[in-house]
Order: sequence, then structure tokens, then C-alpha cells
Amino acid sequence: MKFGIDIGHNCPPDTGARGIRIEDNLTLDVGNRVIAKLKALGNEVIACKPDSASTVRDSLSKRCTRANASNVGIYVSIHFNAFNGQANGTEVFATSETGRKIAKPVLDEITKLGFFNRGVKSGSHLYVLRNTDMPAILIEGCFIDSAKDMNLFNAEAMANAIVKGLTGQVPSTPVNPVPDEEQNADTTILRLQKALNRLKITDKNGKALVEDNSIGPSTQSAVQKFQIIAGIQSTGNTDQTTWNAINLILAKRIVRPNHAGGPVVRYLQHRLGIEVDGVYGPQTEASIKQFQQQNGLVADGIVGAITWQKLIG
Repeated sequence: MKFGIDIGHNCPPDTGARGIRIEDNLTLDVGNRVIAKLKALGNEVIACKPDSASTVRDSLSKRCTRANASNVGIYVSIHFNAFNGQANGTEVFATSETGRKIAKPVLDEITKLGFFNRGVKSGSHLYVLRNTDMPAILIEGCFIDSAKDMNLFNAEAMANAIVKGLTGQVPSTPVNPVPDEEQNADTTILRLQKALNRLKITDKNGKALVEDNSIGPSTQSAVQKFQIIAGIQSTGNTDQTTWNAINLILAKRIVRPNHAGGPVVRYLQHRLGIEVDGVYGPQTEASIKQFQQQNGLVADGIVGAITWQKLIG
């Protein structure tokens, strides 16, 4: 069988979600393992992730073009979910009856690892499923902002489950993992400084942080400022709660009136210069609509991808 394996995102500006872990890291790790395991079983594999793209749509288009031009038999796009820290489990998307038949055994094998079964769902809204010529599925392995799912997650086991679901077989030889930047202590401070600068959180003197990978009074004061904004304990020390709040905001999930709260809304209120209470009420909605109007966007009060782009890139 000839498979088209699409390692989700990993092609700026097409980047994935952030939670307790980073989606790009997990899709790359699991995807590389799936490719290696399929080849070890004698299958032909076409890697569909492009090397570069000018826009997210360009990235998606190139993935479909590569699969279609290569006449792959089955297209598989690998992703991980993020939502509100509480949702968990695995879901697989498909658009055709053949696609759903391919999706179900993959879903069944992944949920055998302990993940909640969220079902096979219609993927008619997904670009890569609508624009590939062959049976195609998109896997949302689990939720990267769910502590329950991240405690269950193991890249080797996830890759084995996907391959077994696709082929009924699993090779015995393990694949070496892709290094995860979350686990590299040497880059943690630098990643923190980059994240705070991206969120436009300044130090006590109102200045952007120098990205020098060195913790100091300036970085600590910016961390403390962020903690106050996010409504968490203000210590100046970057603990898991602080990282969870940072990653939750950087995930850029859709925020709607009366359906959001907590650190993300508090951050939006801070950026808009209004009272920070973490409640998406009428004042917050009016301020977001004003921000959207000032930036030439549709003033609907919904903070989606384009509004987030204006806020944090």
C-alpha cells in the first residue's frame, strides 16, 4: 500500500496548538515513527508535509498536491487537540464511507491505550480531507492541554496504534524519539522569554525582555506581571501553572462572548486596557469589537485566528 503521511503543522506560519505540550513536537515525533514503521512493514510512504509555505492555506494546499500527484492510496494527517484543559480523548475525521472504515480501526487501537473514544466524525470542514483525491483521515490523537491525556501519552505506543489500525500489523523495532523542546532545560528560559515577548509582557521598567536564556530580575518581573494578569499566584517563578497559562493563551483557541473565562480572557482584557476580571461580559465584548474595527476586521466579538494574529502574531 502507498500511504501519504501528513505530519500536521510544522511549517510556519502553519504551526500547531500549545498546551501542556506542543502539538508540533508531538505530531513530528509520532509522524516520523509512523512513517518508519509503515516502511518497515514493506509499504511505500510519501511524506506530505511541505518544507515551507507562505500562508497556512498554502501549507495545506501543498500537502494535498503532494498526495494527489503521488497517487497515494490512503492519506493520513496526524494532529493533536487542545481546547479548555478539561476535554480529553481521541477522535478521527473522515469524509467518505471508505474513509470512515479506515478511521474506525485506527480510533479503536488508539483508545485501547486508555484514551476516551470521541468517535469517528465528519471531516467535511477540513481542507486536507476535502482536497485529496483518495480516501483520507485526520487523526486527533489526544488533547495536549489535558493532564489526563498527557499522562497517558507515549509516542511509541501512539505510533504503533496508528500503524496497527492502518495495516493490522506493528513492527517490533522501536523508533528513536524526536527531541522535545519542552524537555530541554537549556532552552527553557529562552523559550519563556520568547513567549513573554510574543505576548507583549514587559519587565518592571516597561521594556521587552532581552532573549539571552538567562533568568534575572528583568525576566522574573515580567513573569510576575504575567502571573498577576493571568490570575495565578504571583511569585516570579515559572512553575507548571504559569506554563499552562502561557501555553493556553498561545494555543489561540476561539473565544466567544459568554462562553469563555479564566487566563485567556484576563489576558485579552489586559491587552485591551479594560478591567481584568476574567469574565467575557458586555464591556469585554464591546472592547474586542472596537479592536477588530480599528484593525479592519469583522467586528463580531469572536476572537478567532485573524484577531489572534493581530494580537500576538
